[in-house]
Amino acid sequence: MVIATDQSNRPPAAHASFAALRHPGFRIYFLSTAAAMLADNVEHVISYWVIFQKFHSPTLGGFAVISHWLPFLAFSIYSGALADRFDPRRIIQLGMLLFIGVSIAWGVLFTTGALQPWHARVLLVIHGCAGVLWSPASQLLLHDIVGEGELQSAVRLGATARYLGMLCGPALGGALLLALGPTRGIFVNALIYLPMLLWLWKAPYGPWFRKEKPAPIRAVRGFGDVFTTFRVIRDNPTVLCMTLLAGGAAFMIGNAYQAQMPGFAQDLGHGNPGLSYSMLLAADAAGALTAGFVLESRGLLQASPRMALVLAMVWCCALGSFGLTGIYPLALALLFIAGFVELSFNSMAQTLVQLAAPASIRGRVIGVFSMAANGMRTFSGLTVGMLGGLIGIHGSLSLSAAMLLIAIGCLMVFQAPARASTAQG
Repeated sequence: MVIATDQSNRPPAAHASFAALRHPGFRIYFLSTAAAMLADNVEHVISYWVIFQKFHSPTLGGFAVISHWLPFLAFSIYSGALADRFDPRRIIQLGMLLFIGVSIAWGVLFTTGALQPWHARVLLVIHGCAGVLWSPASQLLLHDIVGEGELQSAVRLGATARYLGMLCGPALGGALLLALGPTRGIFVNALIYLPMLLWLWKAPYGPWFRKEKPAPIRAVRGFGDVFTTFRVIRDNPTVLCMTLLAGGAAFMIGNAYQAQMPGFAQDLGHGNPGLSYSMLLAADAAGALTAGFVLESRGLLQASPRMALVLAMVWCCALGSFGLTGIYPLALALLFIAGFVELSFNSMAQTLVQLAAPASIRGRVIGVFSMAANGMRTFSGLTVGMLGGLIGIHGSLSLSAAMLLIAIGCLMVFQAPARASTAQG
């Protein structure tokens, strides 16, 4: 039987600015993660543009979003179990190989002109599965790179690296489209995944380099083992609360409002391509980047369940207000705030889950968290998108934010007794 331990209330260690970057391995991890996320977003820019030009299919565009997140919902727990059982470096490398293979396949289909809708669907699904292999294993590897003492710094900076790739990816993708065209551009993009793939080949991390000999870990054998993982999470108030927070935020809002940004931009008077529209798209990611660097440099917002919930409530208020405003500068400011607090509470929740998860099934627990934080985004198109078709995107985003705010308030009430019992103990 696995005993769930709650370590969320341990005394915080003395903070050093950008603590995780003191580890040479993490510096390479940071840069290679940013490069891989950059390539991920460049591929989206090029492949989505070609799909739109060739098929003009909104249905295929919707499938692209679903296929990106649905694999997280279906396979995250099993991916985490693979990272528990095998070397997480090799799991990440397998994900990078799938990413590279998909980019090359796109390039071949573009070159031959043979691209059909079913080709696009298959490649989009494989791309989503590659992301599932990458995500839990990369989080598990952080324990080997920096240890528990600087885990929050590593998680926060890792999230910053991903946002850096997300922010720069559309710009580089557009530049490659203009300079090289979609075919050569997508082939060049395949090379951007290589730093992560090559570094992990000899990186001195993983089970073979751990000082303590890990206990044997069984593979996931059916739904019984999956339910065992859920029971462990249920018995750990911190992990349960943070997983519910991540799942609720992904389900109710996720990043569905970004897909509706052309409509928001049009209503704000900046619907045509140009600097004003680009700034609206980039404001959210810029806020997240600022959070990563400012919070790390000043040692602010140390991880605690209550602080994560408060920041998530601020996120709801910022996005709800964005949905209602008709003032462009205010919309930019609200999106910036939303990005700032989103990185803050998501990285905090991830840190708390990793610290509190039992070591023997840490990968599985991270997999459940990844399923909640990423997989549940599959349904955010319903709460923001389809509801927006009925009452308008402004009303749907604000209503979704209000409902999530109420749910987070309930989580705060749920978390209070656990915090009190921990303090008494």
